[in-house]
Amino acid sequence: VVRRRLLQRYEHQPFISCLAGFYSCRWKRYQRRRTEPGKCCCKTRECVFFPLLVGAFCLSLVFLYMWSEAKNDYNNFDWYNYGNLGFWFLWSLVLLIVAAVLFVYITLLLVLAMCLLAEGQQLYLHWSHKIGTFLVLGFSVAALFILSVLWGDQWKTVRLSFQITAPYLHVGAITVMVLLAWPVALHTIRADRKVVQVVIVGPYLALLLFLFLIPLGMYSPCIRETGTLGPKPALIGHRGAPMLAPENTEMSFQKTIEHGGDGLETDVTISYDGVPFLMHDSTLRRTTNIEEVYPNDTAQSAALFSWGTLQELNAGTWFLKDKPFSCMGSLSQADQTWATNQSIYKLSSFLRLADRQDKLVIFDLYRPPEKHPYRDLWINRTLEVILNESGIRPHLVLWLENDMRSFVQSVAPGFQQTMGSKASVDDLLMDNIVKLNLAYTEMSSEDIRKYAEANITTNLYVVNEPWLFSLAWCSGAHSVTTDAIHTLKNLSQPLFLMTPRQYSIMWVLTDLTAVLLVALIFAL
Repeated sequence: VVRRRLLQRYEHQPFISCLAGFYSCRWKRYQRRRTEPGKCCCKTRECVFFPLLVGAFCLSLVFLYMWSEAKNDYNNFDWYNYGNLGFWFLWSLVLLIVAAVLFVYITLLLVLAMCLLAEGQQLYLHWSHKIGTFLVLGFSVAALFILSVLWGDQWKTVRLSFQITAPYLHVGAITVMVLLAWPVALHTIRADRKVVQVVIVGPYLALLLFLFLIPLGMYSPCIRETGTLGPKPALIGHRGAPMLAPENTEMSFQKTIEHGGDGLETDVTISYDGVPFLMHDSTLRRTTNIEEVYPNDTAQSAALFSWGTLQELNAGTWFLKDKPFSCMGSLSQADQTWATNQSIYKLSSFLRLADRQDKLVIFDLYRPPEKHPYRDLWINRTLEVILNESGIRPHLVLWLENDMRSFVQSVAPGFQQTMGSKASVDDLLMDNIVKLNLAYTEMSSEDIRKYAEANITTNLYVVNEPWLFSLAWCSGAHSVTTDAIHTLKNLSQPLFLMTPRQYSIMWVLTDLTAVLLVALIFAL
């Protein structure tokens, strides 16, 4: 009878049974072992594997954070894969989902391990979870390596994101350290030697102190005094409004105007018979129905078609079929019909639209391939269309092409000369540059301020995410090129904007609360 009662009492551990069952697949009482005072929490093999579990968690967290912050450039990633695979698919979204699932899985394993340690149980990770851990570790390492090699600029995006998220990541890290105080305190108390206690508590307290002091070296342009924020950056539609309409079509630019855009950005190619038209890709395969009309010419350069042939193509049906952005909303029936009827847009028509609506224009001008009749006359032909055929007022044109810039200035002195890379202020003024058009990864509040003092404004491209637009705003950018004009137009102030006093209060309260809770946990 006594034995039976003892067994019943011993078996009455549903919480530990669940923890051990999910972590070790050991649901029975006799399969579990408690950690003896002063002894290691697991066998040697498990001691070796536990750091791998922690490493998999850390690497999966790094990749998930990196890929989440890379959302601004998902379309570029999908476009890159389209160029290699030959068909359009939202690979960026798939990768995000896989990364999130693997992170949640490895996080649950680590939480189970911490709970078992807090309950004084020995760790034993089931073989299936060990395989899963290796899969998460391998996936994270491979993904980080491949993206670093092929898309290394994303690390610049991550560094920029810290200027926005660092204050909140700091709070999150402190919270995690407070939660870890419980298993650390339990194992410190159970240790039978002072040396072991120091080994357990020392690194924990050192890391906690480091986190407490991190804000001393933290910088964010969005932490600023009231009244020092500059005006909201102007919005330039990147190929129009490509989340709302087929890119580089009349509908796309009309949508930009409808949503209050200040400028229009596009890409210009010259047809074989000398008609400049709007097309981003070197071929017509992605954004037209050329596979249906001319299936044998899908790989041919867009510049090698005559304007008459280009007019036969539809430039809108692909948009409804491929849905190029994961965050696209549903189109109304009228907009679907409008998109279906889009055709390739001429540069002259584009410029007349911009002039009527008083919108700035900026465009990348592509030189035709070899043996093209306008190979050496591409700039002359483009200037002829701008100055003689479109009738656009010169001050609305932001001239970006660097070749023959002196000639362009002599022929069209009213253009706003724009440079696509950083240079010294003296060199820019010598070339009569009034605006810089820079990738957002080159964002620097110090450089923007330096150029502004010389009356040189800065445009950043392509800025789609609200957090990135907020950072550009706080950094003093004068305009941004965006795919998401319908979203960014609604921001009345930058996200995460706070005064230094507000942040100091947030920092001090976080640290004091953490000290109090950790001290309380160790005291109990």
